[in-house]
Amino acid sequence: MTPGRAAVRGRATRITRLPEAVAALDAAARERVERLFEIQRSVGTTEPPAAMDAWLEGHFGSVDAVRRQTIVRVVNRWSLDGTLFSSLRARRPMEVAEDDGGADPGGADPFCDPEEQTPAADWGRVRGVHAITGANAAKYDAHHAVIVFAHHDPLAFDRGTVIDLFDVGRRWADRARQDDPQATAYLLTWNCGLRAGASIRHGHAQALLGRGHYPRVMRLRRDAVAYRAATGRGYPADLVDAHRDLGLVVDRGPVSVVAVLNPVKERELLVVGPPGMDERDEAFAGVVGETLVAYRDRLGVRAFNLALHIPPLFDRTAGDGWGDIGPMVHVVDRGNPAVRSSDIGSMELFAASVVSADPFTLAAQLREAL
Repeated sequence: MTPGRAAVRGRATRITRLPEAVAALDAAARERVERLFEIQRSVGTTEPPAAMDAWLEGHFGSVDAVRRQTIVRVVNRWSLDGTLFSSLRARRPMEVAEDDGGADPGGADPFCDPEEQTPAADWGRVRGVHAITGANAAKYDAHHAVIVFAHHDPLAFDRGTVIDLFDVGRRWADRARQDDPQATAYLLTWNCGLRAGASIRHGHAQALLGRGHYPRVMRLRRDAVAYRAATGRGYPADLVDAHRDLGLVVDRGPVSVVAVLNPVKERELLVVGPPGMDERDEAFAGVVGETLVAYRDRLGVRAFNLALHIPPLFDRTAGDGWGDIGPMVHVVDRGNPAVRSSDIGSMELFAASVVSADPFTLAAQLREAL
């Protein structure tokens, strides 16, 4: 164990105590966290009228909770991704829809018969145990597949489904590259459920292959290059280690499951493999599958977004900036399908994410589930 990691591992903590958790680390671990993150804690105050007391107590637990609110701001100094944690946001009033937008196992849509109701690539389809590819009828990019799961219910997946998804997606990309060798930027995404942006309820994912990587993946490479130039260290490895120092990582062999300290939205997870690992390796894809099953069954998540970030599909060396980057899966909870309000607004689009879920609680739940 690296010095300093025992300082908080296993100790109950919460995001509002983050400054104290960082201060409790030994010098090396504290320097690593502070090198990666800017952390601020502030207090917002209000003076609600007495007429609101009953309403505030009903929604937020107490009037005092509204009078004095602790806000924690965490910004990644290298990527400039930032989050404002406000626990009361989880208890604000929400309008609930009559139709919760959940899965309808008995419903019919084009993906229930993908071979007859979806286009194929001009070279055909890739078939797996649990999924089959089609060509997306409304493409994001020149090479764009929809990967249709056998089950209509988008939540009817298991570990094997996810392993198969990663295999089918990569076989599709490798086949598409035969006709377009310059297309090396492979991206796999999964919008699980209508709340997460899926246009069709039937379970499906997307695979893309572009000439030049997608901007968010390129930013990861840029940040890794800048970090190594400034520190001589690997950015993803230090990022995982900083989270581990704070007790926010569950390790499964060479793969780490991270409760993200500056999540883009609620309960963001990273599953990170070492540089050079193939995302189809069962040691990686299997952990992703187990994590998603826990996400659904233990945390109660009913809609999520997933993206797989990997370097371009060619030989990489440390000199080109990809050498520090292994497979990385991002997962984020998109909230209750029954709630009408969007979980993303102007703050998320143009300023910083506003989040109510505590990553320390998430890490504790993951340790129990995994």
